[in-house]
Amino acid sequence: MDTHYLDHAATTPMTEAAAREQARLAGLVGNPSASHAAGRKARSVVDDARERLASAVDAAPSEIVWTSGGTEADNLAIKGLFWDRHDGDPARTRILVSAVEHHAVLEPAEWLAAHHGAELVLIPVDRAGVVDVEWLRSELAEKSERTALISVMWANNEIGTIQPVAQIAALAADHAIPMHTDAVQAVGHVPVSFSDSGVTALSLSAHKAGGPVGVGALVVRRDVRMTPVSHGGGQERQVRSGTLDAAGFAAGSVAIADAVAEVEDEAARLRALQADAVARIRGAVPDVTLTGAPLGPGRLPGNIHLCFPGADPDALMFMLDSHGIQSSTGAACSAGVHQSSHVLMAMGYSPADAASTMRFSLGHTTTAADIDALLAVLPEAVERARRIPRG
Repeated sequence: MDTHYLDHAATTPMTEAAAREQARLAGLVGNPSASHAAGRKARSVVDDARERLASAVDAAPSEIVWTSGGTEADNLAIKGLFWDRHDGDPARTRILVSAVEHHAVLEPAEWLAAHHGAELVLIPVDRAGVVDVEWLRSELAEKSERTALISVMWANNEIGTIQPVAQIAALAADHAIPMHTDAVQAVGHVPVSFSDSGVTALSLSAHKAGGPVGVGALVVRRDVRMTPVSHGGGQERQVRSGTLDAAGFAAGSVAIADAVAEVEDEAARLRALQADAVARIRGAVPDVTLTGAPLGPGRLPGNIHLCFPGADPDALMFMLDSHGIQSSTGAACSAGVHQSSHVLMAMGYSPADAASTMRFSLGHTTTAADIDALLAVLPEAVERARRIPRG
């Protein structure tokens, strides 16, 4: 049976260039922190990768803090920035994050609220999932002196909506509040400039852009202090400890640099496939709704997030999988129990509709044949999934 991979937002296949780079360096000997020849050679690989990644996201090499991925980068930012600001001014307890953030941002903020005296405030969004900037402006006008941190993702992992990051960063800067953005879904898929954005810190992950799993970075302005989350060496600006993965960082930086170099052409290609798929699905499946921002510049080019009212999403996913269509349910799962999407709930969807979604995400391996294969089985699969009693 042919397979058609439509889950690139979860992880995208490694590119040939990244795989070659990782294989070339897999046998590299030497700890990059060591002073002997092998260590210096490993360090040069890390430094080259740092420069390559910095150039790709328009940052200085000294602003790159290597991590094990986006989740660690988000944790470093949320905890490290909050602790430093709160320690300097105990009155600053408020953490403002958008209501549609990834759990890698939401859960560290919730943990700080539960254990470290933080107050978590969710920034509301509209029906398309876009942050209410005027609400934020009013909130900061009244309570900026009690605010320690703002975090708003660059692009949403479920619905693909792109946020007005530069506008929010400018507002945060007006009140001297650090701003973090989770750009895991954005880097390599839409233009991202750390320098132009005005944010304090930015998280990214290599495996979302054709690099290996386990490689990421937190990009942090050089003048910013952060309290470290872990201790034991302080290899990365005293912010992140641990032996550096030279081969992984090299492969990840190659993948991201290549994706950024091709971002405009690839986005145009994917937007054409995206538009074709959405039009055909709307014509073939009754009552389907495209969630998030309209197709166009306000949405990721590879994201198709759909609500199929009344359909059991797990049943739908498994039926598609049985035909070789690999996609994901649009809502979060916890311990195998399907839950309504907190993202759609924040956008005003009912719990039932927020639990009846699917995400088809396109990437560098996606072709028109994958869209044809999806349309060949989706209408019948949705009809069958709607006949399954919902508990």
